Amino acid sequence: MTRTLYLFGSAAPPLFDIAWVAEAAQARGWDVCLGLTPAAAEWVAGSVDGLSALTGHPVRSRYRRPGEADVWPAPDAILFAPATFNTVNALALGLTDRFVVGVAAEAIGKGVPMAVMPCVNTALARHPQFDQSLATLHNAGVRTLFGEHGFAPNAPGEDVVEGFPWETALAAADALVATPQA
Repeated sequence: MTRTLYLFGSAAPPLFDIAWVAEAAQARGWDVCLGLTPAAAEWVAGSVDGLSALTGHPVRSRYRRPGEADVWPAPDAILFAPATFNTVNALALGLTDRFVVGVAAEAIGKGVPMAVMPCVNTALARHPQFDQSLATLHNAGVRTLFGEHGFAPNAPGEDVVEGFPWETALAAADALVATPQA
């Protein structure tokens, strides 16, 4: 039985690993649908056709227009990684002007299992809204992968392409839909 994973990403340096992440998720048995914030879509604009071919689904970064068919199957789980400071706060506050944030916000209400791995620096992590947003998401049933159980923030100005805990994120996605053993 194929499981469908919505793999969502924001414009943060680990996004450049997204093809590898999609392949790794497929190797774990996921049918991957890739959604990006508009800035993230701009960052990988030259790779969108290849990413669509890799996943077998169009890469989406905008809402569909009225009357357009929904081209993705329903998700079994959502993995939102990397999730920027702006994305984490928008999701927690229900600000759905961006497609992936809107889908994720609605998924919370539908009970779709979700994990979010922020990618922020230490200065942003100290902003009081960030902790509140993580708590809001956690209380809504979203698995937040931050700190010792996920992404550890870096100093401002440091890139995090290498060392982003993608394996932890993928394992969390698997765990979201794991069948309990009797």
